[in-house]
Parts: sequence; C-alpha cells; structure tokens
Amino acid sequence: MSPQETSVRRVAIIGGARIPFARSDGPYATASNQQMLTAALDGLVERYGLQEPGAVGEFVAGAVLKHSRDFNLARETVLGSKLDPRTPAYDIQQACGTGLQAVIAAANKIALGQTESAVAGGADTASDAPLGVNDTLRRILLQARRAKSLSGRLKALAKVRPSHLVPDIPRNAEPRTGLSMGEHAAVTARAWGIGREAQDELAAASHQRLAAAYERGLFQDLVVPFRGLARDQNLRPGSTVEKLAALKPVFGLDHPDPTMTAGNSTPLTDGAATVLLASEEWARERGLEPLAYLTAYETAAVDFVSGDVAGGEDGLLMAPAYAVPRMLERAGLGLSDFELVEIHEAFASQVLATLAAWEKRGLGTVDRDRLNVAGSSLATGHPFAATGARIVATLARLLAERDAPARGLISVCAAGGQGVTAILERA
Repeated sequence: MSPQETSVRRVAIIGGARIPFARSDGPYATASNQQMLTAALDGLVERYGLQEPGAVGEFVAGAVLKHSRDFNLARETVLGSKLDPRTPAYDIQQACGTGLQAVIAAANKIALGQTESAVAGGADTASDAPLGVNDTLRRILLQARRAKSLSGRLKALAKVRPSHLVPDIPRNAEPRTGLSMGEHAAVTARAWGIGREAQDELAAASHQRLAAAYERGLFQDLVVPFRGLARDQNLRPGSTVEKLAALKPVFGLDHPDPTMTAGNSTPLTDGAATVLLASEEWARERGLEPLAYLTAYETAAVDFVSGDVAGGEDGLLMAPAYAVPRMLERAGLGLSDFELVEIHEAFASQVLATLAAWEKRGLGTVDRDRLNVAGSSLATGHPFAATGARIVATLARLLAERDAPARGLISVCAAGGQGVTAILERA
C-alpha cells in the first residue's frame, strides 16, 4: 500500500435519521426489525439525496432481539429501501452497544480510505421478540429429520408431549447469573449508595429536556414519522420528581429500601436509528456540512460474574467506568474538556454510579447542565441496538448548534458487562 492509502482520515458525521421510539406492544407491535430499520434508512436517503448508484459505500447495522429471518438484516434492509441495491451491507451486534459499535465499524473503513461514505445504525423490537422452540422439541424434530424411514420419523415424533409445545420466552436476564439487568443495576445502586431522590431527579430532567428539545425543533431533521408517531411515545413532558416519587419500586425488592422504579428505569421499546458518516472530501463534493467528527472510541468489559460486584467496581453496567478513563488518557483530555456529555440512561442509578466511578478514578465531576442536555433513554426509550446511533446523531446535532469548537463524550453500557464509548468534536 502507498502512504496515502494507509494514512488516517477524519471521519465526518453528516446527519442521522430515526423513527420515533415506541413502547413495546404499542404502535409498532406488528413492525419487524427490518421494517423499522428500512423506515429510518429511507428517511436518511431522502434527506441527503442518497438514491443514486454508489452514493453510499456500505451499510452496517444490527439488532439484539433477532428472528432467524433477520440473519442478514442489514442487507435485506438495503434491498427493501431506497438505497442503491448494489450497496453492500453486514450485521453487527454488541448488545446495547450495537448502534455505537456499528458507527465505529463504519468509521474505521472511512478513516483508512477503504470507503468514502457509510451508513450505520440499528433496530430492535421488544414487541416482536423471537420465541424459541422448546429445546426438547427441537431435538426430537432434528431426530425425526435424520431418520432414514417413515417409521423412524414417526417413532421420533411419538416422543412429543404437550409440555414440549410451550415456547421459550425471551428473558431479560444474564445467562451466567440469571439476574435481569434491573436486578444487576439494583446491586450496583446499593454498592454506590445511589438514593431514590437522585434517581427521580435525573429521570424527570430527562423527560423535561427531551420535551424542550422537541419544542425548539432539535429533532426536525433527525426524526422521521412512522406508523402514526411523530415523537417518542415514552416522553412524559409533565414528569416531576413528585410524580415519580409516587411509583413503587420494581427492582431490588429482596433488600430493604429499594430505589429503582419503572419511572427511573428505561421501558422496553421498539425503534430504529441510522447515521450517515463520510470523508471530508465526500461531504465537500456534495455540499454537505459535517455536524461533527468522530475522533476517538474505546470499548471495555468487566467481570460481573466473579469480579468485585458487591463493591460496585464490576457491576454489570459499569464497563464505561473503565473505557472512558482509557480513552481520555489516550486522547490527552479530561472531563472538563467536554462541553457535552451523553450517558445512555439504561437506569438512572446506572448513570449516577458511572459518574461516581469517574470521580473516584480522578476524572472530576460532570456538571448536570452538560449531561444529556436533550434528554436520553429514560425519556426516549431504549430499542437496544438503536440507542447508540440515536445518541451519535443527537450529539452531533447539539455540537453543530453551538457553531463553535466543542467536544462531546458518549458512554454506553451494555449487557454482558460491556461498555462502548466515543468522542465527537466540532472543529
């Protein structure tokens, strides 16, 4: 390769498009991952005139809750969209970090000159979650398929019992602990001494700030109406600490004074989001002004099974507490160098624990007027694979609004004890 081919280029974030997020079993109850992702992608294609052949180098996206029919989700989405059908595509998955990891994967190819533009994103439906065949029934059916004769197949099928017809319902639980994400978060909340009032304050602020962002038109070119929704369905503009205080706890009930409620936890959600990334040359040729640039990223994982879980250090959702310090050290930056900080709000307690961990590690504090200034997952909802792309597009738009040099930090926790983080900059 020539030196030009191996040089690293700046990666521009041109814009994003997503459908409004909806509560599970609501307006999108019958919408598939592919249908939602196609709607978000089409919104992006129309907004930035990407219909012509070869406009986009590739499409990378994923989903966490996938049917077998979604085995080639990204490519099938392209084929059903207004994007050039010759656009290559591939799937990626890293639990709740999927959307951000898709952005990183696309950015790497642009940075290395392997493509000039790409779209990244993700979709998830909690409404249309796949139902697994009872494992015993699955083994019987496989045995019947392998049988060499009709009598052999009938002999195998004769083993089927009524109990085998009950499907395996997806559970929001970690396979190695059996605990739901909420129960894991409750353990971390106790370890870090995160109180109920602080959680409710953060949740109320998320709703109020998202409502204000909609009112001032922040999402005018980021959100595409879908199936009757024009705004995120979970948004409660009238949320207050007093109203949230009336809700009963739903996690950590096996310990005294539980603090986590449905109001300060993210609901199950359906939705999809996309982001357009490109080289500066590609953007310049099309007369498009980059909103921001993706300049650094870092992933991490914790041992939430046998690590220091009770002490809070290795809680399921605490990997960003390790990823961010590493990323900042490499970039030569501190928290005070960021005008905006976006922390995915899986739970209010998890956000507060992450902030406490950063402070403990000497990174300093984050002023609340810089944190999730347009609301986040507690208000928008959290379709697992779509959240990272939503945050990237929103933060890029917020940075562009400032019309001055600025930086934004992204922190996303994920199932499996993982974390994906990134830095955006407005030159």
